[in-house]
Amino acid sequence: QVQLVESGGGLVQAGDSLRLSCAASGRTFSTYAMGWFRQAPGKEREFVAGIDWGGSSTVYSDSVKGRFTISRDNAKNMVYLQMNSLKSEDTAVYYCAIGSKPFGSISREISVYNYWGQGTQVTVSS
Repeated sequence: QVQLVESGGGLVQAGDSLRLSCAASGRTFSTYAMGWFRQAPGKEREFVAGIDWGGSSTVYSDSVKGRFTISRDNAKNMVYLQMNSLKSEDTAVYYCAIGSKPFGSISREISVYNYWGQGTQVTVSS
């Protein structure tokens, strides 16, 4: 059974930074791509950032490119999302997810990820 647990969310002001963490267990973490997604009230869940199994390749949505950084520590089974210059439109529940295939590519598609965390709330006040 794979378990993903996010942490690090909170209430911040516009322009502030936050670092989200996701702890993984129950699978050979280091061989799977990881993704961060978010869902704002009344909106569909959307891709934010992804990182390949080795940590050498990353992909970002246009809305966060240049402000957010995804990284991973395979020795600790952790993936992170550093969020800088936060905006009110970044307010959402943030989820981490693990890819369904070992050594798979990074994907923006929700269907590619087969386990999800419970989410952590990020609220940015303007």
